[in-house]
Amino acid sequence: MHRLTVLYPPPADPDHFREYYVETHLPLAAKLPGILRSEYSLDVAALGGDSKYFAVFHADFESADAMQAALDSEAGKAVAADVPNYASGGVEMIHYPLA
Repeated sequence: MHRLTVLYPPPADPDHFREYYVETHLPLAAKLPGILRSEYSLDVAALGGDSKYFAVFHADFESADAMQAALDSEAGKAVAADVPNYASGGVEMIHYPLA
């Protein structure tokens, strides 16, 4: 199993982020081919201080190749193109195998 994690720094308009993310972006992400499971949180907190992230998204795929194929697909391109519509703080994407 392989996980894609998307970390979102604080946006300029948190209310817009929340509404757009849930109503528009997550339905696009659900169309990624090969996605086995996904989860997100809009309530990211740090232990002992302010968090540098506002939200987090995880998507699990069978393998790193399956994840890359999903990102390279038309659905993946649509998801990537949609990010500037809500994530004014940008994104940080990481991926890793699950043990």
